[in-house]
Amino acid sequence: MATLPPKEDDPYKLKCLIIDDEPIAVRGIINYINALGTLEIVGHCSTAMEASEALKANTVDLLFLDINMPYLTGLEFLESLENPPLCIITTAYAEYALEGFRLNVVDYLMKPISFQRFFQAVSKAREIFRSELMLKEEPQESNSDMYVRQGDSFQRIRWMDILYIESMQNYLKIHFKDEALIIHQTMASIEAMLPKDYFFRIHRSYLINVSHIDTISGGRVIVGGKELPLSRQRRDELLNSVVYKNLISK
Repeated sequence: MATLPPKEDDPYKLKCLIIDDEPIAVRGIINYINALGTLEIVGHCSTAMEASEALKANTVDLLFLDINMPYLTGLEFLESLENPPLCIITTAYAEYALEGFRLNVVDYLMKPISFQRFFQAVSKAREIFRSELMLKEEPQESNSDMYVRQGDSFQRIRWMDILYIESMQNYLKIHFKDEALIIHQTMASIEAMLPKDYFFRIHRSYLINVSHIDTISGGRVIVGGKELPLSRQRRDELLNSVVYKNLISK
């Protein structure tokens, strides 16, 4: 198979990790990656435990993840990650496709994997990666519009209209005045996108827009008429760094 020349200046060259306990499958994926020339392999692992260590030691943008592995399945491993990279499932089991897409995987490839399907999945991953990079680079403070990921597409919202964001295991629920939007994204990733002068983490599960605070009382914050828990460790910081500062500025 002919190999495309690598693009050293390609800003969207994803660093990928292969997680599969079948040597033949690993070699096949490596051959496809080498043929594309648009990905960089940081390593390959045969168990979820090895993969966990590899993620700690390396920057990884994309996983090629098998499902049927010893000790911990690929889906169990993916669900355990707090802020998972993009993921392409590679498996011989079709029955887990729905569960895979519930975890917001980029694509679900059935073994034996054709080069055409592999190319399609990688192209899709690169486009999502490119879009996410553009969102991070855009200065959100000067623009009230932002985009949140829904599957392989992005929806535009106005962060000024957000009342608060609630963490729900692998999902987030963004609360507005008259509606709520459920997205598959981590709290850490969306917090990094939002202007820090306006948004404050009052609790492990809640991020609030301070401009919509109605009342702060004891261990509770009322935002848009909804009573939310305020952790003891965060109460003083909320008062000192957000509320008092805003009162003085007014």
